[in-house]
This record gives sequence, structure tokens and C-alpha cells, in this order.
Amino acid sequence: MDKILIIEDEIVIAELEKDYLELSNFEVAIENDGINGVARALDEDFDLILLDLMLPGMDGFDICKLIREKKDTPLIIVSAKKDDIDKIRGLGLGADDYMTKPFSPNELVARVKAHLARYKRLTASDMDKNEIITIRGLKIDISARRVWLNDEEKNFTTKEFDLLTFLATHPNHVYSKEELFKEIWEMNSVGEIATVTVHIKKIREKIDRATSKPQYIETIWGVGYRFKI
Repeated sequence: MDKILIIEDEIVIAELEKDYLELSNFEVAIENDGINGVARALDEDFDLILLDLMLPGMDGFDICKLIREKKDTPLIIVSAKKDDIDKIRGLGLGADDYMTKPFSPNELVARVKAHLARYKRLTASDMDKNEIITIRGLKIDISARRVWLNDEEKNFTTKEFDLLTFLATHPNHVYSKEELFKEIWEMNSVGEIATVTVHIKKIREKIDRATSKPQYIETIWGVGYRFKI
């Protein structure tokens, strides 16, 4: 049974999330403040984390950053903060998804299932061999989920790696933001196109000397992105 950690100080919302997730056969734990929440997230093994941003003790942005320094557990921010700048910051710190309150409990469960399913496929232990892509100093070890640039290893979040790998394994094909969101997040974009833009920006910061002149992922204005070879 998959274990979900909810870090949420609003008891009613936390219990609502817990009820719907338990109905879908998840094991659920709740922490109502930031300090206990991050401690439990780091000390125990959870399959996915639901994280509020406005928490007593420590805010969700700091929690997200600390978790990403240690673990690649799927993490969904669920917050009343609706401004794009908050979404961009959360995704930039390594969150896999961002939902705003009020939310549909059924949509929350659907997103949890989608992220868990994809994570399990990507981290499956039955791969027979490493598949490695090497191009112009960039090396991507797909099965080991590691990336090097000019022999220097770069750290990628789960979704950053997924997006880079998908584009690199489909070179010279132009994908729209909507197509990329559906492929990587396995759901329709529903107005969340900024998610793709943020992840492309973070990838470029790690693999390009100058993000204004990307060497690998090219922007096709008005259309989307493609990986150049």
C-alpha cells in the first residue's frame, strides 16, 4: 500500500484529503506544522508528499527545498497561493505539481495516482542495461537517471530529468507545451502550461553556458520546443 504524507495546517482540508486518499486505498499520515512535517518527510519513506505552503514553524518553500536536497519523492504543492510567481517558485524548487485551493478532491486523487504511476515506471528495477545518450558534452544515463555536462554531474529533479530525457530521445521533433505537459505529467494541461516553461528554464540553467543561447533545447516561437542534434 502506497504511503502519502500530508503536511497541512488546516485540519479540515487535511482530513478531507486523507479521507479521499484512504478511499482509494492509500495509507495516509498528517503533520500540521512545517518543522514536524519536514522531519517526518526526511526520516521516513513515503511514496508521495502533499505540501501546503503557509505553515507554522517553517514555510512550504523551505520544506520543498530541503526535501529535494535529499530525496526525489513525488511532491505536490496544494496551496491557497494562486499567483504565478508562487507556482513558478514552487516548481523551480523541485515540486512535481502545483494545485490551488479550493480544489476538487477527485482531481487531487487523480494527480496523486498519475504521479505515483509514472514514478514507479521510471524507477522500476527490472531494466536490463543502461541506455546512455551522449551529445556535445551532455551525457544522459537514462536507467541510472543521472546527467553529466563535460564530465561534471548535474542534479535534476524527477520531472526535470523526465522532460530532458523525453526531448533527447525524440530529437528534432517539435512539441507544444500542451503535448509536453500531457506526456510528462500524464494529464491535460488545464491552464498549467507555466509548469513546462519553468522546467525548461531550470534544465537550461543546468546544461547551457548561456540560457539566452540554448545549445540543446530550442524554443520554436509560437509552437513549442525541440531537442537539437
